[in-house]
Amino acid sequence: MNSKERIVSFPRMGNIHIPISAFLREMSANIILPQANSKQTLTIGARYSPEMICLPYKMNLGNYVQALEQGANTLLMFQAPGTCRLGSYAKMAENKLRELGYDFEMIVFDLYGGKFKEVMGKFSLATGNKSVTKAIAGVKICLAKFDALDKIERELLFIRPREKNFATAEKVYNKGKDLIDKARTPEEVKTAVNYTMTEFKQIYLDKSKEILKIYLTGEFFVLLDPYVNMDIEKELGKLGVEVDRQIMLSEWVGQSLIPGWLRKKETHKERAIRTSRRYMTRIVGGECVETLGDTVYAAKKKLDGVIHATPFNCIPEIISQCILPHVSLKESIPVISLLMDEHTGKVGMITRLEAFVDLMRRNKRKKQKGFAVAGPA
Repeated sequence: MNSKERIVSFPRMGNIHIPISAFLREMSANIILPQANSKQTLTIGARYSPEMICLPYKMNLGNYVQALEQGANTLLMFQAPGTCRLGSYAKMAENKLRELGYDFEMIVFDLYGGKFKEVMGKFSLATGNKSVTKAIAGVKICLAKFDALDKIERELLFIRPREKNFATAEKVYNKGKDLIDKARTPEEVKTAVNYTMTEFKQIYLDKSKEILKIYLTGEFFVLLDPYVNMDIEKELGKLGVEVDRQIMLSEWVGQSLIPGWLRKKETHKERAIRTSRRYMTRIVGGECVETLGDTVYAAKKKLDGVIHATPFNCIPEIISQCILPHVSLKESIPVISLLMDEHTGKVGMITRLEAFVDLMRRNKRKKQKGFAVAGPA
């Protein structure tokens, strides 16, 4: 297969398609994006997946089938070591897709093997373009979009529980996201962000609302994809809760690719390893250490609670889920774990969130009066 024949695709996960597509366009790649994650995607993925495999794999496999049906012939995937089954996703998916009769090339990125050099090499292989100039331009626009998307998303998370007319901020955010997607240079990305932040400032906030603040932590795919987590951030916003999600796209990419000696501050993972040391002394893969460290850090920052969102049967998160009740009691912070799979119902999740928010409000008022508070939910 030569470079002119390549039609590249990759799985959807939240907004990751925006910066990655920008990079691939700079490398002159022909791209096909599967549709945004939906019930159809999950149905396809679950049909061809082992029953007990976790939800992200099923979504990825569904994406691949959709992309191949649309004409893609080069699929991108990344892997990592540890007890998380992410390390075997690519091979499992490739074997299943070939079993189904699809003809394609699978290019796998090892984020822990060479980091930046590995990624650049695999993107050059996927696109057939070895131009250093194009690669540098692609990196610049890609990183600019990662940062821009996180900036407007953080503002959305702050405004959403405080706005007078709910969903106004959502409209501003969606428009800003589209502008960032259409931007073709870092300068245009900056203009899109400035415009969006100006629009956010026009939104009327209800300063009389009692706002709770929580950390949302857990497995990164569930945290970053609104369909998979059933719009948990929006539902919490409706309940007057400000969400501080502990995994953002730009930070996740930065700590995966940028060497330690180039970083200017402690990464999320480094902070988690430090703060979780009392409860876990080794890294077991996935986001287990991050989940525990985030919970300890939330207590230190005197937040109102922690929501742990994870796919059903995720091995590293099963470990953290077993330890979290102990952390919750020792650190005096309410924690709830929400498990997601194709059978999880949104109504049931919202009911649990409402109960947890009521618990946090009672705890907050008890704290203000000097009483002891409840632990895990």
